[in-house]
Amino acid sequence: MTVRAVVFDWGGTLSQFVRAELVDAWRLVARHLDPEQEEEITARLVRVEEDFWATTASHQRSATLAALLAEATRVLGIDVAEALLEEAAVRFLDAWTPHIRHDLDAAPTLAALKARGLSTGLLSNTHWPRAFHDRFLERDGLAGLLDARLYTSEMEFQKPHASAFRAALDSLGIDDPQEAVFVGDRPWDDITGAQGAGMRAVLRPNPWIVDDTPVDPDAVIRSLPELVPLVEHWGRTVSRA
Repeated sequence: MTVRAVVFDWGGTLSQFVRAELVDAWRLVARHLDPEQEEEITARLVRVEEDFWATTASHQRSATLAALLAEATRVLGIDVAEALLEEAAVRFLDAWTPHIRHDLDAAPTLAALKARGLSTGLLSNTHWPRAFHDRFLERDGLAGLLDARLYTSEMEFQKPHASAFRAALDSLGIDDPQEAVFVGDRPWDDITGAQGAGMRAVLRPNPWIVDDTPVDPDAVIRSLPELVPLVEHWGRTVSRA
């Protein structure tokens, strides 16, 4: 089956993995609400965020940053959203800017795939709004190399739910999932999800990810350029290996 499209995960795949999540923002919120209980409130907010990410193993429904803040407000009984907006809206995003770095091979790899007539896409599990991610993709010259950019903050379900992958395929005009390859660093979210949706799945192992899900990816790569000859080989095969 000819390969017509390649879809990528974002964090840890196209971009370098950043271990921090919202902890810095949660600390600003806690300091704003009650400096004397900063550590306790921060820890509770971190647990709320961890519970959100744990849903990738259960109902897999997506969420927005607003929904996450609403849940934190419900759990703590204080207006977390208002505190975050007052303390961190602009400052936090600016603070991330020097830390978000795309893989130096990302742009050349995407360009090489497109030069071979392949469509390219991005499918990221995130509660951040589109503008957050697009800011960095545009800064580093990747936005124009991606034919579709999908963020689960705008979708009902997140990876590994099949509908998230189907949405990515639809955005690229791919009817047969076997004509598409998904590249990601998370065994459960990316590899299990993509294969469950009928796509080929390529694992790019991430040493920071703790995920013992037993998977059998269609291929494993250590660097993005390895993907180009791999996809070329698959493009010459008649059926899925």
